Amino acid sequence: MSHEAAKKRAEPYTKIVEELPKMRRDTVELVKKAVGEQRKTYVLLNKRSEGNAPSTIQALMTVLQEDEL
Repeated sequence: MSHEAAKKRAEPYTKIVEELPKMRRDTVELVKKAVGEQRKTYVLLNKRSEGNAPSTIQALMTVLQEDEL
């Protein structure tokens, strides 16, 4: 998808417009691997990925926290 198409799809960036389950799974797995190797871990997330970066980050954090139980 082009940059402009992604921008129009996600505006005004107030909610998730489309969940990307594969991206979420891949991100969680990479974070788990890095933490398991005792590496500092940073996740950079663009608001255009799902439409609202804070909501996507919260969803990723929820999965990671649930996996710790």
